[in-house]
Amino acid sequence: MSERGFPLHCPYCGESDLWPHEVTSDAGEVTSPHGAWECRGCLRAFSLKMLGLVRPGSSTQGAQS
Repeated sequence: MSERGFPLHCPYCGESDLWPHEVTSDAGEVTSPHGAWECRGCLRAFSLKMLGLVRPGSSTQGAQS
């Protein structure tokens, strides 16, 4: 079994100072939403989501209708 992947660079600024994004509720409970990251370089928070696997050659990009 492999470990989960993680981003190496911020998709906005390219900085590599990334940390899991944590959210604090009104009750003081700290949670980390699935796939949420924060960049300490540009101070943006973003999330990543795997959409699934694709078959080689199944791309419709460039196909004409």
